[in-house]
Amino acid sequence: MTTALLGLAFAWLAFAGLHSLLASLTAKEWLARRWPAAMPRYRLAFNGIALATTLPLVWASYAFDGAPLWQWPPEWRWLSWAMAIAGLAGFLAASRAYDMDAFLGLRQLREHDTGTSEREGFRISAYHRHVRHPWYFCGLLLVWSGDKTAPLLLSALAITLYFVVGSWLEERKLIALYGEAYRQYMAKVPGLLPLPWKRLSAEEAAALMQHARHG
Repeated sequence: MTTALLGLAFAWLAFAGLHSLLASLTAKEWLARRWPAAMPRYRLAFNGIALATTLPLVWASYAFDGAPLWQWPPEWRWLSWAMAIAGLAGFLAASRAYDMDAFLGLRQLREHDTGTSEREGFRISAYHRHVRHPWYFCGLLLVWSGDKTAPLLLSALAITLYFVVGSWLEERKLIALYGEAYRQYMAKVPGLLPLPWKRLSAEEAAALMQHARHG
């Protein structure tokens, strides 16, 4: 089991490194300079690679045998189910805040887009007024629901660490794109976990988006 856990940990590390590299502006700009004709397919290929490298890790997390290291007490098991349902429902609901055609890469392919910048611009949806990364928050609800064997606990910790580091890397890119408007947004809205006392009103969100457009 120790060897399997080390292998799983290394696999998550390799996944995080590859995913972060391919998501970076540096990688996209390098490819755009050398093979601009490949750029309309970049986002679609990126998502395909992400899916192909994630599924084996999820399978391995559940395939390895092992007694639970931690189990939800019977009287709190309802909370585990509530977290899983809220995470899945929140993920689907927050999807409406994104241009899913652009997120999946279908729009870039259809329009032969060779650019490297974000397609949607700086948008603060109703969900993003409460947390900067609503999908990551929903992912945390999902991965921390349910009982945990050693592989599942390792994977939950790896995913959590990746969300923390990945969001930091992503926001460096967003600061480079949107400057002071995004810095103000970061100061007012929490990153991964919503906090009732830190949120934007609809008017404040509109003002920041206006600032980004004219910044």
